[in-house]
Parts: sequence; structure tokens; C-alpha cells
Amino acid sequence: MSIVLDGRNLTVARVAEIARNPSVTVEIDPGAIAGMNASRELVDAWVERQDVIYGVTTGFGEFANVSISRADIERLQENLIRSHAVGAGDPMGQDVVRAMMALRINALAKGYSGIRPSTVQTLLDMLNRNVIPVVPRQGSVGSSGDLVQLAHLILAGMGEGNVWVEGKMIPSGPELERKGIRPMRLGAKEGLALINGTQMMTSYGCLALDRAMLLAKTADVLGALSVEALKGTDRAYDARLHEARPHSGQLSVAANLRGLMSESEIRESHRRDDDRVQDAYSLRCIPQIHGASRDAIDYVLGVLETEINSATDNPLIFAGDGDYVEGGNFHGQPVALALDFLGIAVAELANVSERRTERMVNGALSRLPRFLTKEGGLNSGYMIAQYTAASIVSENKVLAHPASVDSIPTSANQEDHNSMGSIAARKAHQIVTNLESVLAVEYLCGAQGLDFHAPLKPGRALVPVHEALRRVVPHLEQDRVLHDDLNKARSLIVDGTVLRVAEGVIGALR
Repeated sequence: MSIVLDGRNLTVARVAEIARNPSVTVEIDPGAIAGMNASRELVDAWVERQDVIYGVTTGFGEFANVSISRADIERLQENLIRSHAVGAGDPMGQDVVRAMMALRINALAKGYSGIRPSTVQTLLDMLNRNVIPVVPRQGSVGSSGDLVQLAHLILAGMGEGNVWVEGKMIPSGPELERKGIRPMRLGAKEGLALINGTQMMTSYGCLALDRAMLLAKTADVLGALSVEALKGTDRAYDARLHEARPHSGQLSVAANLRGLMSESEIRESHRRDDDRVQDAYSLRCIPQIHGASRDAIDYVLGVLETEINSATDNPLIFAGDGDYVEGGNFHGQPVALALDFLGIAVAELANVSERRTERMVNGALSRLPRFLTKEGGLNSGYMIAQYTAASIVSENKVLAHPASVDSIPTSANQEDHNSMGSIAARKAHQIVTNLESVLAVEYLCGAQGLDFHAPLKPGRALVPVHEALRRVVPHLEQDRVLHDDLNKARSLIVDGTVLRVAEGVIGALR
């Protein structure tokens, strides 16, 4: 499969495909190459005349007032990469780096950066032949772009950094030669064009968002499973109620819950004789809580799909006008705010999931055996599984503190407000990973709760969800190590099985 990059039409879903599947290749649209050549011709003309243009014939940041001779222009660009490759911390995942490579190529394909297509071709070849640079996680302040991480990326393209081969870090130069890839030799403005951008934060953001969209729907499925286990009512999901407060996410989640619980034998068994007037908020308000997170996720999708199809370096070159403009499209503030919002929204899905788990294991709050075990005391059942969920949601509360409200000046106060978007991105990515585990705990408890209602069945779409888990995790009769069970449940969530089997019965969830 090949994906064509033109700087205009890339989606979050396509970024995720490129990131996770090394067999997916990319190419640049021929029309985009023509635009790149046009802006490059202007750069060459300005260099020939020795016009004073930031980052082309001057130094960078605080050194913007230092003129660079024509003879030193190439060395200037290579020094920029070497000096900025000062990342710290563990390496980023290879999937995130693959996404970062694709996003940078896509931004350059817009034709506003003045870079030669032959230089971008090296990055393209590396991605297509799965030569993935080793890039440290820490060091970006999210303005002037993700300079540090992109510098490490390009350093490998110059043959001076490290790349991954079979899980090991090796020097880039020999691997480029082995794969027949020409190392970059940077011309005027090219170093700046390659590292000015928000591609590190947006790569994390795209992958986190892609997973969050799956998990948001999966949370509806597992929430419905818990409602059935707790013999909750579906009356709070009545369409009339939600049409009276028509937030898009709320309407979607309520419709999903109605579909998931349709034809429930468990619900019918207690519809008339139930003495409870209303369920607790974690059941009754699933549409309002999940729905608000859905609306936040939709907002983030709009921001990211705008950003990944934007020109984010400086200065930008407008070949049709024969002009350039110095500005700040590299500033990560739009993405930083959105990814902080994503982290908060996803953390809330975990918060309410843990509360449903608590109701299932707490005998005072349900009509289920305490801790979902028949021989309580001798067995602890799912007591400590709830501890695990509680621990993770507590961690999420720390991670959900917004990074974008902080700023530390850099470059001798020339860059006096920074977005910290890379930190927001990494936090959001971790919160999404944490949600997977919290939902897995709810899945285990919800399935165990349903077992106690047999032979009554839940909504017809929930039957295969329960069966999917029982194929790999048996009913908990006596205590056993639950770590393996948790991982199996989590795998069914992450690989989309839970959502797929539910949708196989009632069609696509909203």
C-alpha cells in the first residue's frame, strides 16, 4: 500500500497506518514537487544576491543579526542540526518516529519551505526502507518547532546519528549505505526547513488520538456491560431526554447504549419489580460523561488534521509572489492546548470506568457477591483489580495537569513564550495507554458480574463481547494470578475485538 503526500489531504488515520505498518510506503505527489522546486529557485536567487533573510543568510534565534557568508551557508545548516541534536531521555517508539517522518515530509510537500526535493527524498527513502532514526523523547519546548527531536531525525539522515536495526541502535552512516540511501548534504535554508515544525508533538498526538477514538467507543460497550452486570436501567438513555440537551457526543453515546442493551433478558427480568428509582451517576450519566469526552476528541481531531496539513517552518516562501514572510507558524500552542484537552478527556473515561468497577466489586453498592467471588474471605476475587484501576486513574490525574499553562523563555529571551506542546503530547499518549488498562479491569469485572445472572443474557450485542473474553479468560471460581487475565482482556480492547464483535451484531456505533 502506498500513500501519496501532497501537504493537503493527510488524515490522522493515514498517519497511524504509516506509523504502525512498515509495509506501507509513501510518495510525494508530482504536483507538490513542482511547488517545492518553485520555492527553491527563489532561495537560490536570494543566496546568489546575498539578501539578508533569516535562517538563509543569517544565524538563528538570538544570532539572527549575524550575517553568514555565501561560503559558509552549507556549514551553517549542518551546524544547526548538530548543535540542536541534544535530546535526553529514553528513545521515542519507532511508530512515533515513523509518524514524525511522514508528517515532516507532508509539511515540506506544501512547497513553502524552499527545500530541494532531492533532500526530502532521503527522508522518504529512509521511511520506505524502514531505516528509523533513534530520537530521544525529551528536549522540545514546543516553539520554533520540536527542534531537538527533528534535529536527531535529520542527523540520522545526514549519516551521523543512530538508527534502529532489529531492535538495536547502530550508526546511521553504514546502514544508509547498506540500504542504498544517499545521505543528506544540506544546502541553504534546508536545515532550518527540516527542523522547524510541530511534527514530534503531532506524531504523538495522532497516534494517541487514533487509539482514543477506538477506546471511546469501546468504553460505551464496556459501560453497557457494567450496567447489565449491575442490573441498571436503560431508561436514562431515552432519546427524548438527550434530544432535550443535544450535545453531539451525548446523543451518540445514548444511541449506542440503547443499541447495545437492546433485547436484554437481564433488563427485562427486573424492569417491573426494581425498587431503585435511579442509578448512580457512573451508570445513569454515561451519555453525558462519555459524550463530553467524545466532543473533546472530535475537537482535537479537527486541530490535528489542520496542523498536519500545514506549513510550520520559518520563514515561509511564497513562490507565486516572489516573496517570503517571517513569522511563527512553528509555535505549538494550538496543538498544546488540544493535546492537554485530549489528556483530560481520556482521563475522564478512565475515571468513570473505575467508578463502575468499584460498584461491581463493592457488595454494599450492588446485588452481586462481594468482590465478585462466591467464597469471599477464602478468596479475594477482584478486590485488588480495582486497586490497580484506582492507582492508574490517580496517576492520570497528575498527568492530566495541563502542560500548556507553563512557559520557560529560551534563546536569550528572543523566544520568550513556549508552548510545551511536546510534554502535552507525551502525557496524552500515556493517559491513553493507561485507559486501556482501566477498561480491561472493567471488562473482567463486567463479564464476571454477568456470569452471576446466567442463564439470563445481556443485550444481544453484548453477548459476543462476553463470549470473546470467556474464550481466553475463564470465570473466576477461585483466586488465581489476575495479571495474565488483565493482559488478555486488554489485548481484546486494543486490537479492536471488543468493538468489532459488538458492531457485528448491531452495526457501527456512532
